[in-house]
Amino acid sequence: MLEVIDKGSCSHAHPVPLLFVHGGWHAAWCWDHFLDFFAAAGYRAVALSLRGHGASPITKRFHSCSIADYVDDVRATADDLGGQPVLIGHSLGGFVVQRYLENRRAPAAVMVASVPPQGVFGLAMRVWRHHPLISFRSLVTGNLAGFIGTPALAREHLFSANTAEDIVESCAARVQSESLRASVVDPLFRRVRSSRVTTPVLVLGARDDGLVTNTEVHATARAYQTEAEFFPDMGHNMMVEPGWTHVAERIHTWLETSDLVSHSERS
Repeated sequence: MLEVIDKGSCSHAHPVPLLFVHGGWHAAWCWDHFLDFFAAAGYRAVALSLRGHGASPITKRFHSCSIADYVDDVRATADDLGGQPVLIGHSLGGFVVQRYLENRRAPAAVMVASVPPQGVFGLAMRVWRHHPLISFRSLVTGNLAGFIGTPALAREHLFSANTAEDIVESCAARVQSESLRASVVDPLFRRVRSSRVTTPVLVLGARDDGLVTNTEVHATARAYQTEAEFFPDMGHNMMVEPGWTHVAERIHTWLETSDLVSHSERS
């Protein structure tokens, strides 16, 4: 059984549940603020921990877990929620959601600082160029948490310069390693077939993102024929940064105007 944090309940105003998918190094806990926000707004808000993350079990070697495995986790959780929740994916979780949507429809989807459809090549090259020793050690040991395992590295990659130190330290203390295959190999060699995705997509980015560039966020938006929206003074972890309420409010407003019931009925 995958770890799932489940808050709130569906209502007449919001009949479609929300499923939040975390990115690399994280687990369901990173969505705590959003779960409380959307539950209070009348939604059923659910976050899962992908296999090998948080308290979710794993049945094979962690570094052999693939994007396809993570997509299966999303599919299983979505089916438990009735088959068609709204999907909100962060970072690598956004890439997983995009892959899921190649073959499954959802009423709507939100990409939050998501890895773009073309994968992680640009991201990996930037990180490896700036931190060659950490990169080499991480590949040899298989511990990819080396990129964000200290408060200084967590701030560089996940947070803006103005984020309070206690927030950065708390996140750095909770991150974990990530599957080498899922986070590096698969997104390098298998891009998203975005032409197969018919779900309406909202694309959000952070101006001061230390991992996913604004150019890559724009590329995600172009793939789904929409415009990217950016939040100033925010880093990669948009759901944890002090301005997270602005991100949640934007998603809420978009969902309110996206006619989810009609989308669900047409599916």
